[in-house]
Amino acid sequence: MQDVAHTDNNLAPEQEGLKRDLRLRHMIMIAVSGTIGTGLFLTSGNTIATAGPGGALLAYSLIGVWLVFVCQAIGEIATLLPLPGAFNAWGGRIFDEAFSFQMTWMYFINWALTIPAELSAAAVIISFWLPEDSKFPPWIVPLIIIVIMVIINVSGVKAYGEIEYWLSILKVCTIIMFIICGILVDAGAIGGVKYGMDAWHIDGAPFKGGFMAFVTVLVSVGYAYGGSEMTGVTAAESRNPHKHVPKAVNTVLVRIAFFYIISVFLLGSIIRNDDPQLKNTSHSAATAPFTIVFAKAGISAAANYMNAVVFTSVFSAINSDFYVATRMLLSLSRNGWAHKSIGYTNARGVPMVALAIVTACSCLSLITIFVGSGVVFSWFVSIIGSIIFQSWILILFLHFRFRYCWKKQGRAVNELPYVSWGYPYGNILATIIGICCIVATCYLSVINPPHHPGADATPEALADFKSARDGYAQGLLGAWFPWLCSACLFFGYKFVKKTKLIKAEEADLDTGRFIPTESDLKDMEVRGPLWKRIVKFLI
Repeated sequence: MQDVAHTDNNLAPEQEGLKRDLRLRHMIMIAVSGTIGTGLFLTSGNTIATAGPGGALLAYSLIGVWLVFVCQAIGEIATLLPLPGAFNAWGGRIFDEAFSFQMTWMYFINWALTIPAELSAAAVIISFWLPEDSKFPPWIVPLIIIVIMVIINVSGVKAYGEIEYWLSILKVCTIIMFIICGILVDAGAIGGVKYGMDAWHIDGAPFKGGFMAFVTVLVSVGYAYGGSEMTGVTAAESRNPHKHVPKAVNTVLVRIAFFYIISVFLLGSIIRNDDPQLKNTSHSAATAPFTIVFAKAGISAAANYMNAVVFTSVFSAINSDFYVATRMLLSLSRNGWAHKSIGYTNARGVPMVALAIVTACSCLSLITIFVGSGVVFSWFVSIIGSIIFQSWILILFLHFRFRYCWKKQGRAVNELPYVSWGYPYGNILATIIGICCIVATCYLSVINPPHHPGADATPEALADFKSARDGYAQGLLGAWFPWLCSACLFFGYKFVKKTKLIKAEEADLDTGRFIPTESDLKDMEVRGPLWKRIVKFLI
């Protein structure tokens, strides 16, 4: 539905050429898909093994609270200004153009790195079904996925939304099955063993490794939650942002409580934190925590089923990665921060040049696979998790600034199409959590550097040193790279372009604003029997 009011002179340059083809069901399932992925299925076990069941649960809960208010901030502004660059574009409106330049490039880098990471994970997942002496080239699977991604993205945003919708349903069904199965296993109703809370009382539990172990897992938990902020990006191609964005962001609290908190609690209760399988160093579904629980329930095909689910999750994640990365390049181009040709869109609203660039970036995975897919995945998780933390804390800052500009221009809060929960107290709490997490991870990255064991060291001691050195370098790069890179982008752009702080009274809060038509307003009305509303939602 393309209404005149949606394509008038109020459009921001970066909105031109895009199609508003995402329905409510797409928006909600895209939000769900952004939450459930390889981070939950593959790395949650390592979190429990490192920090214990209590430490893992606290980490997921703490980061979850932070994320809830980040998504509320996104929902308030994206409902008003559904721009392709989303929160990355707001800085240029309400603070400083250099801020948007830096945020958009960093967010693009985040997704440009995520694609090879997910493709590397796909190669590991497929290897589960291959015999040990298989000669099957590991780069074939990523190459096939890249080709499929290009076809999906060329087809338009509606194709992307449909695929995310159905893949998300599979992931949601798996989580529901796991929770039901986990409760029955924990209670001893199936599997023949009653676990209860015994795993919380073994040596080291519930907070294994103490505070330092808790801090260690924060970045991997951030990676697991990463993508939930994607709703702000998809708002630009939603049929009715005033209806769809609030509904999508309001499900975040439920998703975190249901999908993550309950799942991690059950995992920590059933599987002992000293179980060697929990580490899952190979990132294989055979030793993934969900598989272990299904196996304890006596489901013989658990490993094969979970491997299939994890593979579809990776496929879904890569689908979203391609979408967001192309929209970030589109925003960069339309704002004059990248070559103007990158902003070209075809008749279907697809940024074709941007898609070609993202496809080229994804081909990096074909090179990294030869280094070792598991190694590459671990390094990328460290960097991506830190960039996600940076994006979230800056989103909260922009929300504070947005409200200040809104007030300075004499506008009332009730004029906003959607008002975030608990402002400003929720934002203050989330900001405190965010700053503490970032400071803690940076501190952790510089303490206890490994020391060479000496010239007469045994081969085992040298191997341990090399492993510790690689881990230290990984932590150092992950914690500091986003901030050093952001500082270079921000101050470099500010120095070259001589940008200045935008006065609150002059902030542009109207260009690109969504103006609902009469049909949009009718669409937001709750009417008709429940069965009709369900059918309308599904189609």
